[in-house]
Amino acid sequence: MKKLVLAKRISQLFFIVLFTYILWATTYPLKSSISPKILFKLDPLVMLITSLSERLILAGMATCLIMFFLALILGRFFCGWVCPLGAIIDFSGMDNKGVVLNDKQNKPVRKTKFVILGLIFIFALLGLQIAWIFDPLVIAARFVSLNLIPAMTSAINGSFSRIIRTFNLYGPLYDFYRSLRNSFLGVKIYYFSHALVIFSFLLAVFIAGYKLKRSWCRVVCPLGAIYAMFSRFSLLQRRIKGCNRCMKCKSACRMGAIKDDLSYVKSECVVCLDCVYNCPQKITRFNFSGWAFPAKSKVESKSASAISRRQFLTLAFFSGLAAQVKLKEELWSSRPRRQKVIRPPAALKEEEFLNRCVRCGNCMKVCITNGLQPALFGAGLSGMWTPQLVPEVGYCEYHCTLCGNVCPTGAIPKLTEKEKLVTRLGLPKIDRNICIPWKKGEPCLVCEEHCPIPEKAIKLRKVIVNGKEVLRPYLNLKLCVGCGICQTKCPVRPERAIKVYPVRVTHGKAGSKAKGVT
Repeated sequence: MKKLVLAKRISQLFFIVLFTYILWATTYPLKSSISPKILFKLDPLVMLITSLSERLILAGMATCLIMFFLALILGRFFCGWVCPLGAIIDFSGMDNKGVVLNDKQNKPVRKTKFVILGLIFIFALLGLQIAWIFDPLVIAARFVSLNLIPAMTSAINGSFSRIIRTFNLYGPLYDFYRSLRNSFLGVKIYYFSHALVIFSFLLAVFIAGYKLKRSWCRVVCPLGAIYAMFSRFSLLQRRIKGCNRCMKCKSACRMGAIKDDLSYVKSECVVCLDCVYNCPQKITRFNFSGWAFPAKSKVESKSASAISRRQFLTLAFFSGLAAQVKLKEELWSSRPRRQKVIRPPAALKEEEFLNRCVRCGNCMKVCITNGLQPALFGAGLSGMWTPQLVPEVGYCEYHCTLCGNVCPTGAIPKLTEKEKLVTRLGLPKIDRNICIPWKKGEPCLVCEEHCPIPEKAIKLRKVIVNGKEVLRPYLNLKLCVGCGICQTKCPVRPERAIKVYPVRVTHGKAGSKAKGVT
């Protein structure tokens, strides 16, 4: 029995379930005692690159040091035993038919992820955080939050509704369904724009496995590159003795870590243990030994995974150049970035927000009105998949502070309820050409009735139109926080008669930098 492989599978399944549970429970009210922030504090790529691009030290850096220490002992265990994206790839079985490369072919393949990591590092020095594009935990979190959970909840809701209506089972089954809706497995159907694009990105990762086993981990993953650098010196090593060179271990290795001479590249090994159980002679073992800097024995000859000296110097040159460009930009450019979309409450200034946000989807998943949606190109190319409030879909609940509670990097600060009540997201404007009381002279009180401000940021004034008394809405911008509920509830279609527009520079408090009644 492949006990260790079974243990690895159990570990992968456990962390997938835990990962999904934490994200699923990230809803209102929060049902999980484990904050989703911990998922990304265990991610050195997110913490390091975000800290570097923002020139600060995030709280998760301490956790990263623990992960590095474990890598020095166990190697790239995270990639093979913990990483949810790696586990999904393994369980999908899509990497079982990839080609087997020889050493000459493997060499440039292994280097690619280090080049990608270097480019991410350069952009971080420039003040641009692009780790979110390639980080496996972020990719997995986006898929779970914006694809898997909505699809599953929709399927559960549809199945129960269809069965109950078809067979008239308005008894115990209906009661069970109602309890299910109110429990942890509560069925809530979420709509997320561009969810198909996000799913297509993950699908491309799977499809690539048909051409090359675990191609994402071997070729692209910059988080794997970070762990690879530490794993070169790990205490855990693979050993063989008395091999007859059947080469089954090389063909079975999903990472291509085993070389033509049957030594292996330690930094590429994810401790999947396939080589142990595919060895017909049962002579392959993993054990702990003394420290190696780096190993020059048959276990691992000259490392083939590290980038060359020329590549390192090239990256170092561009890093220095990027730092100079960033310095000049800070000295000469004082113009703030124009804000094109409505951001979550108290979000950092646009440039800082784009650098700090890792596009994990936590804030969008937890939004109780589904108003937070992933941006595609509306916020510019650098703002892709960042959260934006879309009042046409949902508004910002007046008393809700959940998005700041689940943001792992502080791009959305944590607010008290008192602070949230006076935090401005945007400013509304009434289109009098289509507003019912203004255009048609007919009564409509929807926006005023739904305004959550106790003093009402939308006032009604009596006017006489064609001999008839009509109440027309007016905005008090000093009171308005731009929550968007007026736009969400406005009955005018297809265009809403009242719209909220983003605050251009900062998300100030209600009453600041705003004119009076309009």
